[in-house]
Amino acid sequence: MTHDAAHKVHLGAAHFDAKAREWDLNPVFIDRAIRIAAGIRAAVPLRQDMRALDYGCGTGMLSFPLSDSLGHIVLEDASPGMLEVVKEKLAAQGVTNMTPRLADPRVASLQNERFDLIYSSMVLHHIPDTAAILHTWHDQLTSGGWLCIADLVKEDGSFHGIEVDVHHGFDTARLLALTVGAGFTAPRVVTVLQIAKEQPSGPREYPVFLLVAKKN
Repeated sequence: MTHDAAHKVHLGAAHFDAKAREWDLNPVFIDRAIRIAAGIRAAVPLRQDMRALDYGCGTGMLSFPLSDSLGHIVLEDASPGMLEVVKEKLAAQGVTNMTPRLADPRVASLQNERFDLIYSSMVLHHIPDTAAILHTWHDQLTSGGWLCIADLVKEDGSFHGIEVDVHHGFDTARLLALTVGAGFTAPRVVTVLQIAKEQPSGPREYPVFLLVAKKN
């Protein structure tokens, strides 16, 4: 990762640190996590011997509903504030098969570890180099491993408003091509939910896709 990209990730982490304590109180985020978790369950044959990575885990909202169907989950995030909330939730609920870990944007993440499943929710649009992270995830997966990415369908920038250092969603056809280019086979995309947001022109819905791909 370049110095500029790492600097952007650092700034983004501070942004999410400030929101960490209120994150789990947002009913939109709760509903989103439930729907994406259901989409992953429907697409991937989860097993209790699988080792998973939740990339950009936030407060672990997506991983907690999946934890009973997986062996071990590494929850990785660049925000110390988010990970502090994760640790508190793990202790309060007595969950022992999940490990939070701080991401360092200056180095290749977990480069020597391998996973049977990697998933992320609303994270890809914050990563500057889409092709590079897809290649990284491919390298981190075991043979036969699965990748699940939930994010916004391409939009006009109104979803984030003044937040500028993000992709404005994704053209799913182009993203599928990038996924194949990273070495994955038969990637597919389904719409898992619509996020409703109030805009000056009135209420508007933003589709969220779930991309599912496999490494041979």
